[in-house]
Amino acid sequence: MTGVCGCCGALRPRYKRLVDNIFPEDPEDGLVKANMEKLTFYALSAPEKLDRIGAYLSERLSRDVARHRYGYVCIAMEALDQLLMACHCQSINLFVESFLKMVRKLLESDKPSLQILGTNSFVKFANIEEDTPSYHRSYDFFVSRFSEMCHSSYEDPDIRTKIRMAGIKGLQGVVRKTVNDELQANIWDPQHMDKIVPSLLFNLQSGERTESRSPSPLQASEKEKESPVELTERCFRELLGRAAYGNIKNAITPVLMHLDNHSLWEGKTFAVRCFKIIMYSIQSQHSHLVIQQLLGHLDANSKNSATVRAGIVEVLLEAAAIAASGSVGELYVHTHIHTYIHKTALADIFHFGVNWCFDYSLFVYAGPTVLEVFNTLLRQLRLSVDYELTGSYDGSTNIGTKIIKAHEERQLQEAVIRTIGSFANTLPTYQRSEVMLFIMGKIPVPGVHLALPSTGSGHEGTRMIQVMLLKSLVQVTAGFQTTNMLTALPSSFLEPLLSFSLTEDPEVRLLVLQILLSLIDRHDNRPKFTNISIISDISVLKLKVDKCSRQDNLFMKKHGQQLYRHIYLGCKEHSSGRQHYETLFALLGLLSVELANEEVVVDLIRLALALQDLALSTDEALPIFNRCAVHALAAAYLNLICQLTTVPAFCQHIHEVIEVRQKESPYLLPEDVFIDNPKLPSSLEKVEGDVLFLQSKITEVLGGSGYNTDRLATPYVPQYTDEDRLSKRKSIGETISLQVEVESRNSPEKEERTPAEEITFETLKNAIVDSVGMEEQERERRRQVVEKFQKAPFEEIAAHCGARATLLQSKLNQIFEITIRPPPSPSGTISSGYGQTQSRSVPIYEMKFPDLCVY
Repeated sequence: MTGVCGCCGALRPRYKRLVDNIFPEDPEDGLVKANMEKLTFYALSAPEKLDRIGAYLSERLSRDVARHRYGYVCIAMEALDQLLMACHCQSINLFVESFLKMVRKLLESDKPSLQILGTNSFVKFANIEEDTPSYHRSYDFFVSRFSEMCHSSYEDPDIRTKIRMAGIKGLQGVVRKTVNDELQANIWDPQHMDKIVPSLLFNLQSGERTESRSPSPLQASEKEKESPVELTERCFRELLGRAAYGNIKNAITPVLMHLDNHSLWEGKTFAVRCFKIIMYSIQSQHSHLVIQQLLGHLDANSKNSATVRAGIVEVLLEAAAIAASGSVGELYVHTHIHTYIHKTALADIFHFGVNWCFDYSLFVYAGPTVLEVFNTLLRQLRLSVDYELTGSYDGSTNIGTKIIKAHEERQLQEAVIRTIGSFANTLPTYQRSEVMLFIMGKIPVPGVHLALPSTGSGHEGTRMIQVMLLKSLVQVTAGFQTTNMLTALPSSFLEPLLSFSLTEDPEVRLLVLQILLSLIDRHDNRPKFTNISIISDISVLKLKVDKCSRQDNLFMKKHGQQLYRHIYLGCKEHSSGRQHYETLFALLGLLSVELANEEVVVDLIRLALALQDLALSTDEALPIFNRCAVHALAAAYLNLICQLTTVPAFCQHIHEVIEVRQKESPYLLPEDVFIDNPKLPSSLEKVEGDVLFLQSKITEVLGGSGYNTDRLATPYVPQYTDEDRLSKRKSIGETISLQVEVESRNSPEKEERTPAEEITFETLKNAIVDSVGMEEQERERRRQVVEKFQKAPFEEIAAHCGARATLLQSKLNQIFEITIRPPPSPSGTISSGYGQTQSRSVPIYEMKFPDLCVY
């Protein structure tokens, strides 16, 4: 009976007859549309037959593929596509299984046309939103096959391009079909991402090589949609745009591995392009995860070549520029939650780098802490210096060790410094201040910090680290704007910074001055003081001068003398060059414009006159250039400050001296000193008379305008402190003798003094030892007190405080007993036996006062 049914068409199932009728006798005629409509209507009317229709079509397609009847294969796939588009019933899942089986059969074929046909059908299926979920469907084969097609090496370049584009479209379809369906296989698993992402990057990279052979402008618009590079980039962006918080790592890790395996960090261009696509495609709140992975990858490649590390750093630089400032360690506090958080608690959060992600809590924080980012970059900077000095990555120079190139390490160091500046530019003022303090704490101080982990670096390693970290500070402080200098520049930052201006290294001193300029300049006046010159009318500079605020006055009252002292000592350095003096002039000018009140102006004038005395003195043995440079610096600054004060007599005196110098001693003016070939005399023995600025004359003319004449008449002498030990040029004996000299100069002559104690070497030695001993005792006492309150039990602390309270109460009672004996009171007096009146001791609460005195 079965054989009879097979031969007799009338007895065959209806769905088979409907399927057979859609196939014409000649496959070139294409699908029979009328019969296709009947089949579609039947499938919609009897959805329970849909799975059988799919199975039968699959059977016919497999037979046609085996017999190489590709025309019928195309008709079968077209019929399947139309049925998929029309049917959305609950039985679609069984039909889809047959459909995917047929697509798989086509993709396994060796013919490119069938592979492309199967891919196109799969893409159409991927765009269909199914009404019912599927619990058992797997796309592992399609991910592997489409990834393989993306790497096609077919001989014909046109066919190869079509196959690769089909593979890209197929991957795009897989992502669309699975990414939003939690019941499907997780496409974000590493096993899938390790195939999808490298396939996309391979085509993105291949497209870069053929960009130079781009079509003409007329053809470009037609072929743009068919470009593999455009298609790949669009697919890559779509993939990243769909990535949730927990999937970013799995999507980025294959990118890093691909760039490692194909040595693409060294070229930088492709790596930068990839991460630009990534940073612009992912959700902005996830940017910090990419940066965190890049930082971790940089650490993992610490012993790789400098070009690889430089490539990663360049990518970090671009990523930091794109990432929103709130993504890298920002801490937001909801203003609608009225909760007080102590400052130390915030400091602990930043210190430990805890990632906070509470949707409705006080903190909204995610990503690496600010200090974690900078700590990683500074560590790389330190390692690079170590590698440059030792010449190898393992600190040895054995045979077989990979020898590094110094110039490559220098390029890496510059890239790290630029990246530090890029990250700093995204931070608000308060966080930038924290970063400045953090970097300052990393700078090694001679005799205090160890040089470098390796033994071969020594003093040169310490110096290079100082230079690199100070260059980083220059980048961080660039564009720094603050309204309160006291809070933005605390003593814990300013004092260590100024201490480095006393070192013998001219490069370190110049970097310190540049940092100070960036910190003080708040109105972009710095470019106007680039060159030292005598300007007859400073209005052409268009300086922005604001009234000095109360915070600025407090800042200068606290730190002004430190700044003057370091400017003075900077001019004394024998190794100072043209750049140093130009920067010192800019610093003086910015102090006058940004932070000057009347008292500061007086001190700056005294400092300029002290610089003139320094240039006249032969005790310091300054070279001729330095002495002429100091003279020129003082003249240029006095010319500036006299016009800022707008005192006519002061301006007249300064201009008269400058005119005399122009005629008789042009080498004392900046125009002849700060040039490529300075015009210097052989000696400076006859600098006197009208070519000098007179302190008495300046005091007289400014006194008439209300300035403090007593302070103006007092010569400026810098006060030497313990910081001078860093310069290793001043002994403690010299420091104390100078302080004694300062006191003798500043004290009035008519004041009677006690006979001075004879100061000997033993006296000085004992004074130093005693002071050090007392400081150590005080520190030890404080440490014991802190330790007691940290470790002692509560009962012991309470008893101790109670005992102190009892002692205080007893002392107060004694005081009250003394004070309750008032003068004669309204209660009257008593007579003593000797005829004298004696006040009666009456407690204050027993006294009787008049009604007017009682409230």
